[in-house]
Amino acid sequence: MRSLCHSLRLWLAGLLAVTLLLAPLAPARAAGPLDGMFQIDSAYVVLDHDVLELNAQIQFPDNARIRTALQDAVTLAFDVEVIISRPRHFWFNATLLDTTLRRELTYHAVTGRYLVRNEANTQQQSYATLNEALDHLGRIEDLPILVQSQLGAGPWQVSVRAGVRRGRMPAALRALMFWSGDWNRNSGWYTWMLTL
Repeated sequence: MRSLCHSLRLWLAGLLAVTLLLAPLAPARAAGPLDGMFQIDSAYVVLDHDVLELNAQIQFPDNARIRTALQDAVTLAFDVEVIISRPRHFWFNATLLDTTLRRELTYHAVTGRYLVRNEANTQQQSYATLNEALDHLGRIEDLPILVQSQLGAGPWQVSVRAGVRRGRMPAALRALMFWSGDWNRNSGWYTWMLTL
């Protein structure tokens, strides 16, 4: 029995050594199209005339593959999800608000400008560079989300998450990219307790 355990240990040690030696030879995972810094730096809610307003600062990924996709007429969708809930001790939290701010980023080839469109009211803004457009997308200021009378008794938990995904694209690219699942990424949840 002792020799069997010793043989098994030697075999496992050899397997581990071979794995460690071959690991550097394995091809590294290629960077995805949405790789890069992607996080919510800050988020908070203020009360203004009985209306809760969201403010947030988000860093969206910026890389050459995103620029190329936009210049090839791919639309990128940028979502910001907001959930306000009331914590309960012996059951799931009671959700008071679950909403998503949806915006789109496109590149206009004729003018060479990046366009940000708000899907809710079709407002469109134009930017000279991708960095300026991403900066605008990442800055949410005084966005009305809820009336105070809808809250009920507090405290409340507020959670914010950002997402980027591929939107519309030309038919020719759709045939080439139908299999790619790399064009969908979410930040982690940014959560805090709100008391008014």
